[in-house]
Amino acid sequence: MDWDNLRFFLELSRAKKLTVAARRLGVDHTTVARRVQALEKSLGQPLFIRSGSGYAPTEAGRRLLVQVEAMESAYLAIEQEDSGSADNLSGLVRIGATEGYGVELLAGQLAALTRRHPHLCVDLLAVPRMVHLARHEADIVITLERPERGPYVITKLTDYVLRLYASADYLAAHPPIGGRDDLRQHSFVSYIEDLLYSKELHYLDDIGRPRQIALRSTSILAQQRAAAAGAGIAILPSFAARRDPALVELLADRVEFTRTFWMLMPVESKDLARMRVTWDFLRDMARQHQDLMMGR
Repeated sequence: MDWDNLRFFLELSRAKKLTVAARRLGVDHTTVARRVQALEKSLGQPLFIRSGSGYAPTEAGRRLLVQVEAMESAYLAIEQEDSGSADNLSGLVRIGATEGYGVELLAGQLAALTRRHPHLCVDLLAVPRMVHLARHEADIVITLERPERGPYVITKLTDYVLRLYASADYLAAHPPIGGRDDLRQHSFVSYIEDLLYSKELHYLDDIGRPRQIALRSTSILAQQRAAAAGAGIAILPSFAARRDPALVELLADRVEFTRTFWMLMPVESKDLARMRVTWDFLRDMARQHQDLMMGR
């Protein structure tokens, strides 16, 4: 085996495309293809499946990737020890998170991580659906539900609260809200129930069904925009809604929902330097922003 071929394999695994891998390596794309083919020949099995979206690792490729990343991590540790610097941290970390947390908080926080480690590349999947580790969609996932089983490292990241919000224009045009019973007279903005991706997103049953659901969306940020525009009352994470000057918080002392973010990654990734650093960074950020998460 030509050990240098592993470097080409590693970059194609991360880039997914020959041209992108070639650009990062400073070679022609045919060189990347030739090197990977040579590695496959020496191992006697295919390492990638080519599709319209690029190169995806086979099962053999995924097993090899874990081993090669461990080699890379060990090399970087030696290099950092020699240089006395932590700025050699490199590679790709893909983080999956709920849309609201990913867009409102993580995007800005992760900028600090990439400034601290300029050779690190971070992919942020901030989407209104579940991101699955089992499908290799991400390296670290922040989710609403704690997995009951699986080969994962799991930690409770943070609790957060959701409260009722509406625009001042909406409140001025509708009956006053003095208590929970008054909510039934009002229009709400909410999720599309048959498209909910987590049982933790069921809120309305806890306060009684309102008279009307005016607008529904799979996106919590779309719900926030709709409420700010006067569509109705929405149940929103306080860490996002409190920063929107168009929204007014309602019944804060009487209606509040608490949910939990869990963070997990595959066990085989826990010793990779870039995973450890990113994991610790995300935990530190969550601790530093506890007051914001709890609506204080």
